[in-house]
Amino acid sequence: MQTQSKEKLIIIGNGMAGISTVEQILKLNNSFDITVFGSEPHPNYNRIMLSYVLEGSKTIDDIVLNDWNWYRDNQITLHTGTTVTHIDPVTKQITTDDGKKESYDKIIMATGSNPFILPIPGSDKEGVVGFRDINDCNQMIEAARNYKKAAVIGGGLLGLEAAKGLVNLGMDVTVVHLMEDIMERQLDRSASSMLQAELERQGIKFAMGKQTSELMGDERVSGLRFSDGSELMADLVVMAVGIKPNIALAQASGLEVGRGIVVDDYMQTSIEGVYSVGECTQHRGVCYGLVAPLFEQGHVLAKHICGVDTAPYEGSIVATKLKISGVDVFSAGDFVEGPEHTVISAKDEWKRTYKKVLLRNNTIVGAVLFGDVTESSNLQKLIKQQSEMTDDIYSTIMGTGCCGGGASKQSSIETMSDEEIVCGCNGVTKKTIVDVITNQGLTSVDEIKACTGATRSCGGCKPVVEQILQYVLGDGFKTAAKQGICGCTTLDRDKIIAEITIKGLSTTREIMNVLGWSNEEGCSKCRPALNYYLHMLNPETHEDEKESRFVNERMNANIQKDGTYTVVPRMYGGVTTPEDLKKIADVSLKYDVKVVKVTGGQRLDLIGVKKEDLPKVWEELDMPSGYAYAKSLRTVKTCVGSQFCRFGTQDSMGMGAYIERKFERLDFPAKFKIAVNGCPRSCAESCTKDIGIIGNDGGWEIFIGGNGGIKPRIADSFCKVKTDDELIEICGAVMQYYRETGNYLERTSEWVERVGLEKIQSVILDSQDNRKELVKRIEIALQQVEDPWKKMLNDDKTRTALYEDHKLAISVE
Repeated sequence: MQTQSKEKLIIIGNGMAGISTVEQILKLNNSFDITVFGSEPHPNYNRIMLSYVLEGSKTIDDIVLNDWNWYRDNQITLHTGTTVTHIDPVTKQITTDDGKKESYDKIIMATGSNPFILPIPGSDKEGVVGFRDINDCNQMIEAARNYKKAAVIGGGLLGLEAAKGLVNLGMDVTVVHLMEDIMERQLDRSASSMLQAELERQGIKFAMGKQTSELMGDERVSGLRFSDGSELMADLVVMAVGIKPNIALAQASGLEVGRGIVVDDYMQTSIEGVYSVGECTQHRGVCYGLVAPLFEQGHVLAKHICGVDTAPYEGSIVATKLKISGVDVFSAGDFVEGPEHTVISAKDEWKRTYKKVLLRNNTIVGAVLFGDVTESSNLQKLIKQQSEMTDDIYSTIMGTGCCGGGASKQSSIETMSDEEIVCGCNGVTKKTIVDVITNQGLTSVDEIKACTGATRSCGGCKPVVEQILQYVLGDGFKTAAKQGICGCTTLDRDKIIAEITIKGLSTTREIMNVLGWSNEEGCSKCRPALNYYLHMLNPETHEDEKESRFVNERMNANIQKDGTYTVVPRMYGGVTTPEDLKKIADVSLKYDVKVVKVTGGQRLDLIGVKKEDLPKVWEELDMPSGYAYAKSLRTVKTCVGSQFCRFGTQDSMGMGAYIERKFERLDFPAKFKIAVNGCPRSCAESCTKDIGIIGNDGGWEIFIGGNGGIKPRIADSFCKVKTDDELIEICGAVMQYYRETGNYLERTSEWVERVGLEKIQSVILDSQDNRKELVKRIEIALQQVEDPWKKMLNDDKTRTALYEDHKLAISVE
């Protein structure tokens, strides 16, 4: 029997457009021998997520969409680091930059776009980069290690993402924008202003209405000069002013081009057998720069090229649904009103949400959402279908209905077409999601994400995925969709706190029993959380359950990989004495401590203490525990301050030591760090602490929510105070509010972003009564604390069990 030979299909471009089209082709048939050429040295990755790599929350491996195995498993030949330089339609061969020639039957061009670099003097200097690929990302990360000031030219999505990433890397970042509104191509003035205010709160500076005329510096850029003569110093300049379709290959090969590669409604170029999709493509005069249109183009092309009946591609309704630095925004259709529009709008400055819907002759023609984008999919569909506004639609979108909202959402999902793209970042359709729920029995958003990629990138489609789950599962949805604090329960933190309070529950076992835990013993995730919540709610009566704490907290020391422990005695404000140093040296020698390390929190860490020696080390040190192992106040870092520094305006050492003594030993949802500085030079680095305090001539300024760990975050300015008493009171109120509203293991950096800085300010600064009550409650909690090392030394039974019984089992890690 003779085997039919496959057609040779060459994909030029290894990005999202080309490979998503290949994925669609593979679903339809197996009639092609596929070869992919990509200029970058990586497999296909999600370009939308480059900002996550830049800020350090994800690695390059995390954003790879199709790894090397995927190409091998699908018998696809991949050439990375190889650029196609010419297409010969006569011989039907392509030529690469390394001289390789390869024949083809069909070609899909997906060469994408290039960043637009402003043609101004100095744009070729060292330190000037675009933001388009992993190489650009790496250059910015390297620059952030060596330089402090950055400028991002362009206030569009890419520029804002780059700016936020650089701020998270610790740079002082200014966004330079020609227009008066950021993201003016997607947002109206109100939404743009709200977004700018939010980003300013996150540490980004803005220079609006500025036209860059020159980049200054010698070999490396040192600043920007604007057309009005003003200047801005910068060691790194990121050009994010737009993209231009990459049509170099098309031009060299004689294809018809305009701004992009010209195609018909089936993505066919001017040369037979050569197709084009994505940002390099010009369809009906339009080049698209967003990801959703390229998926729509890919769906049509895949069917056409496989001989499957398909409607032609007629262009895309451009909609933008994005999460920018944690803020959800959406726009579609007309978003700037004109005299022909009827405007429906609602703005809630407290919740920081904004909705606007535009009608033309009662037809829905555009919308903008800020903060709450739950109705984005529904609005996009209504705009696409040119639906007329009705009372029911109005109630659903504007949230004015008193009932029936759930039914409306279900109806919206029901009328959504199977081919409608739900996840624009990854090109996942409604049908794909419905199929995996139906055929594979998936019951949660996390399972759908793992299976299809939906919600994997910006997460903006999560509400719609949940609605589809609800629509398909019906009554089975509620149980499946609830997200508990762990796999043992469907209850979240707030529900558990409420049940503890209402039912008077007093132990972790009682909570698990009464509230129906699926695992009656709980797990290492929920047991420490429950113990914390119980103690936070009832500090005077709750008996700490040592067995529910993590092993380090039970042992009052950090276990190391060789089984030994570290001991960190408290040094208030980072200040010690010769007598204490001598004790530390004597103990270290006596107990053969392997290393004495100076920590970032201005203390000494005795590393390599044997478990059985821990009680004797504590006893002979006779110093308070530094809590380096606990979800508690770790350190209060200070500078020299006014006692010695000629720049100091406040006594930072004295204040730091006082704060550390006052609030030590208190449990928090996560570890807690403070810094106190005597002047704005901030040598003790207040900007990366949970509470940062900076002295000035008139008093103190308080910052909250900083973090220098895996996800760095610059602290937000919270308030200024004039007296030491005000400072202590407000710091105490902030700590207690965090203790009462923070999720277990949630750092203040995440807490501030979740709860909102303005909300926290409102609770603590706007109401003296609230503040006094918070301080009263933290004082009650502080009355219950005691030094754990001394307590252990006085508890023979526990000390023997923990440090002398080598058969002890450790159940909570």
